[in-house]
Amino acid sequence: MDEHMHGMGGMAPSPPSTANNTMGSMMHHKMMMHMTFFWGKDTDILFQNWPGGKSDMYILALVFVFVMSVFVQLLSHTRFIKPGSNHVAAGLFKTLLFAFRVGLAYLVMLSIMSFNGGVFLVAVLGQTLGFLITTFAFSKSPHDEGFDLPPISC
Repeated sequence: MDEHMHGMGGMAPSPPSTANNTMGSMMHHKMMMHMTFFWGKDTDILFQNWPGGKSDMYILALVFVFVMSVFVQLLSHTRFIKPGSNHVAAGLFKTLLFAFRVGLAYLVMLSIMSFNGGVFLVAVLGQTLGFLITTFAFSKSPHDEGFDLPPISC
């Protein structure tokens, strides 16, 4: 046994057969993902084979990421709970609202991790529009402390 493999439990790599090698290279090629930004509709966003290289599904995926990004900002800067509400119900609602916002934020983050330039742009534009709506359209200061949830910190 090789002395450098003491943490491997004595397992040595087996030489690949030609049938496994061909299948392995095909699997390796299919499982590769971009590690730099690229442009184009041939990408997987959130789910395997979605949007699947179809232009209409790619546009739908971009709209989906855009809407999620807007909602992340809207949930961060909107007051749903009225002053004087039941503290237990308000606390439960804040907790559920927080979980929903964090879930949406993680979905936007995972979408961006597709490294597709279009997805990145619509995510940033969605966050920007959400910020614009909540701070300027409703004449609220971005530093107002009257929101239900604390701002997301990156």
